[in-house]
Amino acid sequence: MERADVIILGGGMIGLTLAVALDRHGLTSIVVDPADRATTLAPAYDGRATAVASASWRMLEAIGIAERLEGHGCPITAIRVSDGLEPGGLLFDPPADDGPLGIMFENRLLRGALRDAAEAAAGVTLLAAHPGEVVRDEAGVRVALADGRLLLAPLLVGAEGRSSPTREAAGIALARWSYDHEALVVTVSHERPHGNVAYEIFYPAGPFAILPMLPAAEAPGASRSAIVWSVKAGDAPALLGLSDRAIAAEIEKRMGGFLGRIELAGPRSSYKLGFHHAATITGRRLALAGDAAHGIHPIAGQGLNLGWRDVAALAQVLVEGARLGLDLGDAQLLDRYQRWRSLDTLMVAAATDGLTRLYGIPGRTASAIRRLGMSAVQRIGPLKNWLMAEARGENGDLPLLLRGLTI
Repeated sequence: MERADVIILGGGMIGLTLAVALDRHGLTSIVVDPADRATTLAPAYDGRATAVASASWRMLEAIGIAERLEGHGCPITAIRVSDGLEPGGLLFDPPADDGPLGIMFENRLLRGALRDAAEAAAGVTLLAAHPGEVVRDEAGVRVALADGRLLLAPLLVGAEGRSSPTREAAGIALARWSYDHEALVVTVSHERPHGNVAYEIFYPAGPFAILPMLPAAEAPGASRSAIVWSVKAGDAPALLGLSDRAIAAEIEKRMGGFLGRIELAGPRSSYKLGFHHAATITGRRLALAGDAAHGIHPIAGQGLNLGWRDVAALAQVLVEGARLGLDLGDAQLLDRYQRWRSLDTLMVAAATDGLTRLYGIPGRTASAIRRLGMSAVQRIGPLKNWLMAEARGENGDLPLLLRGLTI
């Protein structure tokens, strides 16, 4: 029988970040995840890269993760948004002394740094196990593992991702739909330097993102970028089946050639795109975080950052509650977390879904209207600055960790 302040089901990036954040503030956790460490850290497990927003980076600094990642990420100093390859569009380019809009990391490096930090944390217990029966009642939370061990805590956190068994078992209603798109993900090398600029090019068939990355260790002179290319679901198998040279030519075409000759610099993969939003992110002695609570289109690169905002809010609620001597599964504590996160997640989810549908309208008239709107935003300083702050994750009532402060 093992006890902790919190049991976290799911040892992905959200679950591990929460465990490390709690440990930094004196709370213990048990993280249960059946996935094998070697498998999850292998390059083939997840070839994607993530733009860590500046607010999220401040949290990683505050809980000691950033120091494990220093020198491995590529700063994003500007973001260009355009309607296809038409002229005009939006340029988000904050002053240099404001710091980058975000930092690009390979997911395997993020996952490795988080795993190392969790293993080094005295208050974190990592269990590679399958959870069995889960009981949540007035007495607390009891999780029976498949191997017979019993875990006890006052609070359970579901952080297993989009298909969260914890959310399903709790009977939490979900608004969910699928987009008729798949995201093709691949790393490419290119002839011309990216200049630390990220590009979001909107085509009627789906957005095409170019995200700057550091050169690979084995090819220090080659410029690299991560490509996230949304295509019609019916077209994805044919594109994935193209030769390396052919798919590189298709990518170069959608870039308009502005980065020069393109070559693939890693394996390609794809995943289906969908939307879901839980009706509530709490229950009896239960809190959901990350994709277990909400899943959005990757159009603005906000998915993981939205989950990290959950972590920052939940950690603050629990740490402050513990200092007051409250039961960590107390309904009032969990209600504070629910209220803190509900508006932000709903607004971001609605915005990404709306952008996906807006830019999916074909035709020259629709394109002209979109470009007119982007030109207006470019000229209206306060609106443009608000959108930049949103991209950084700096709008709204920020938890202390997202401000770079300890709780």
